[in-house]
Amino acid sequence: MPTRTTPTERQKRLGAELRKMRLAAGATTEYAASLLGIDRTRLSNMESGIRPFSPERIRTLACNYACVEEGYVDALIDMAGKKERGWWERHRGTLPSGLLDIAELEWHAVRVRTAQVMHVPGLLQTEEYARAVFAAVLPPLSRLEIELRVAHRMERQQVFERPSPLPYVAYVHEAALRMPYGGTRATRQQLEHMVAQSEHENIDVRVIPTSKGGFPGAGHALLYADGAVPQLDTVQLDSAHGPEFTHAEAQLTKYRAHLDWMDAAALDPEASRDVIRNITREM
Repeated sequence: MPTRTTPTERQKRLGAELRKMRLAAGATTEYAASLLGIDRTRLSNMESGIRPFSPERIRTLACNYACVEEGYVDALIDMAGKKERGWWERHRGTLPSGLLDIAELEWHAVRVRTAQVMHVPGLLQTEEYARAVFAAVLPPLSRLEIELRVAHRMERQQVFERPSPLPYVAYVHEAALRMPYGGTRATRQQLEHMVAQSEHENIDVRVIPTSKGGFPGAGHALLYADGAVPQLDTVQLDSAHGPEFTHAEAQLTKYRAHLDWMDAAALDPEASRDVIRNITREM
């Protein structure tokens, strides 16, 4: 199988899971490599995502590592078996790879929950609003770079249009709703669009009112993607250097607690729509 110069987050995650499974079994790289009839260097490249795992090799390793969690193993095999190119691959070479990794993460997620405090979540943005968000980036992006990012962001919304729409929960702080990206007209249209989207059965928009005061993770944008099994959950955080991904159990536990707090503090969907409508009328 060919090597990869720049493995995606999903490819690196598969390798990391197989490495974690090996370490849990107390197996050495020499032992694991011998099971597959390869050298240890090649196995290390596979565990780093540079070389792919085949479903057959995953099954062989899982059996010899005495991993009895069938759902987990099946999910790993499914990750290895999906060879079709996602729509986001059309943007490879023209957009940062981290943006493509977000699209791939959303596409394969069982559910996505996000928390935003500065602007409307990306999957709910209108084109004009998204353009204004990208125009506020430092260092400034060129007009072409902005348009490429806007096109990609609009295409990400395909997860809501496929035969099995993505279940999506957006916790949005009231302050984000009042930030006039693109001006009053663009923001008003954005809020109206968000209300309309929230009427769909698979989309929940929950507003955290400013009256709640401080909250955990204040200032940080958070995306939590549920995997096919809990062990494959992933957190994506925004940073000045681009998206960051983590799946360490301690971090997953931390951000689940953040989302639980937000779920308890946020208004219910109908009350949230009322707040958004009221802000829209005030503009």
